[in-house]
Amino acid sequence: MRIQVDSKDWYSILHLTGTFVYFYGFTMIVPIIVAVFFGEYKTLVDFALGFMVCVSIGLFLRNCFQCKTNTQWVHGMSATALSWLIIMCVAAFPYYWSGFFGSYIDACFDTMSGITTTGLTLIQNVDHIPISLNIWRHVLTFIGGQGVILVALSFVPPAAVGFQALVGEGKEEKLIPNVKDTGKAIWFISFFFMIVGVCIYFVIGLLIGLEPGWSLFHGFCMFMSSWSTGGFAPQMMNTMYYHSFIFEFACMIFFILGSMNFGLHYYIWFKDRKELYKDIETRSFVITLGITSILLTVGLLKDQIYTSFLPLVRKGFFILLSGHSGTGQMTIYATQFLTQWGDVGLIAVILVMIFGGWSASTAGGFKAIRIGIVFKSIMSDIQQFLIPKSSVYISKYRHLANRVLNAKTIKTTMNIIALYMLIHLLGAVTGVLNGYPLVDSFFESVSATANVGLSCGITSYTMPFNMKVVYIINMYLGRLEFTAAIVLISFIVNGFLQHKHKEGKVA
Repeated sequence: MRIQVDSKDWYSILHLTGTFVYFYGFTMIVPIIVAVFFGEYKTLVDFALGFMVCVSIGLFLRNCFQCKTNTQWVHGMSATALSWLIIMCVAAFPYYWSGFFGSYIDACFDTMSGITTTGLTLIQNVDHIPISLNIWRHVLTFIGGQGVILVALSFVPPAAVGFQALVGEGKEEKLIPNVKDTGKAIWFISFFFMIVGVCIYFVIGLLIGLEPGWSLFHGFCMFMSSWSTGGFAPQMMNTMYYHSFIFEFACMIFFILGSMNFGLHYYIWFKDRKELYKDIETRSFVITLGITSILLTVGLLKDQIYTSFLPLVRKGFFILLSGHSGTGQMTIYATQFLTQWGDVGLIAVILVMIFGGWSASTAGGFKAIRIGIVFKSIMSDIQQFLIPKSSVYISKYRHLANRVLNAKTIKTTMNIIALYMLIHLLGAVTGVLNGYPLVDSFFESVSATANVGLSCGITSYTMPFNMKVVYIINMYLGRLEFTAAIVLISFIVNGFLQHKHKEGKVA
């Protein structure tokens, strides 16, 4: 990719990056308020320092690099990719200072896991961490699910950010012509479901015996985890902690709602409810979930893992839906995937993690729309053989509007799928080189890249440093769907080559 780079471009990128980082810093006010309320003064100091560092970096970049050119796609994409890396590094400070992480890279790992809504964690002794720190873990997933760029979109003029930055974050649906109003619409949808979800979890918590304050805390955390498909939980046992089918059922409902396209939410709310079952993503998700559910049920019954309906739903289907939606909440222990579920069950879970949820949502993976497009492409090729040569066949699909399936769409889809598979293999090979079995390594790599968070036991603060770094890269690239990161890398490389070329001419 050849990009002409000059200082004006870098000024635009760094100014945008500063804007994103600056406004993201204000999210740390949430744990600061919680720390004050609960008297957790050490944590209060940690987040106050983190807030000052984040805001200071943002202000420095905004003020020192004023925009000298109109924002273009390359600027928005590059700023998005760079912002995520800076935010990971800065937001990890309060984590690291808390003393619940073995190293700074572990803190970066959990921060990236949070903002990418993955849910893999290296935190130690999660059952005894401060409440403010626990809430911050879940706030990270909530903000990451909606998009860290949307934080800035809620405050700055639309022209200062641009739709290209939103696309770089995987939110390619412009719900409303004004990009700022699009951001507000996404936040409105999310906050509405937050109020409803926290109330539902709160009532269920009371019914299963939690004290009111504790029930509200768990309801807040588990909603953010479910809606943002983040996979974190306030207790080490994850969803198993609650021992309640009603609680698990509520989680599954919010898995689905959270993994749905924000554009589809908007259409259902304000335009046409029939779009829900017309859309190619809904149909694709239902079909892949149905096929893998049958596969998983056959595998679990064959090996007599769960032989009655309720355990099949609470253990089998829950995990399958958790993986398909990219949530990563668990009702079994990590090692049970390998010791009990057998090959068929493991394959079913790996497949749904690869497939993922809807596009422009909090979910990861290939996305249902790409699975649908691949299927449509295959059917289109078959149709071409069946019709007369003189006839012209036009393949269409429905995604918030009627669209024509063209060669460019198919090519882009296949390229993204190929990149996902490449990163899956990178993580798997890294695991094998560090002594882990191939199947385990592939499972964990897929979970990281697809931003799921299910684990077969590999992810731990004891795993090698290089695997932590690779998984961070996997989570990062998977969440941004490669494009923004590739643009940033291309921009840096081309800028370096141009600089060397100029130096050579001068010499």
